[in-house]
Amino acid sequence: MFCVMSRYPEPSVRHWPDWVGLVARLIPGAVFLYAGIVKIGNVDGFAFDIRAYQLVSWDLSRMLAYVLPVVEIAVGVLLIVGLLTRWAALVTALLLIAFMGGIVWVWAQGISIDCGCFGHGGEVTPESTKYPQKLAENLAMTALCGWLVVRPRSLFSLDQALFGSPIRFSEESHDDIAETAETEE
Repeated sequence: MFCVMSRYPEPSVRHWPDWVGLVARLIPGAVFLYAGIVKIGNVDGFAFDIRAYQLVSWDLSRMLAYVLPVVEIAVGVLLIVGLLTRWAALVTALLLIAFMGGIVWVWAQGISIDCGCFGHGGEVTPESTKYPQKLAENLAMTALCGWLVVRPRSLFSLDQALFGSPIRFSEESHDDIAETAETEE
């Protein structure tokens, strides 16, 4: 048996996984784009929100306050337009896992804060925390990103428009390989 390269079929509006891919791009893409935009203009406030987690120093929280919104905007845009989808989804999933780790940390430590996901963090009353809800939201978006890491093809993506269908490898018999080689010549 040999491996042969062939192209995946083009995305189709009749193929449900291509719709799932589109939804999996748009939901985390829109959330991350919005989250980055609302935080990028308030670095000091966002640094304070990061410090509320009591995980990093003031200097590191300030650096993260500059970097995270830019990364969130970048992956949000990439996901929405469907460019470098697999990599944008992987970065987004890693960020979501880190965010979930922070939420679990503050919850376990008994720290009562708003997560600061959309620029309004800081201390809140214990009954005002939304840790289970935020974990569920982040877990759902991580699952969507996981779909895109495994299957980045979706409808209306720049990946498809610029690069075409990705190449796949399939096992075929020697006769099929010879036939394929003859037709390609």
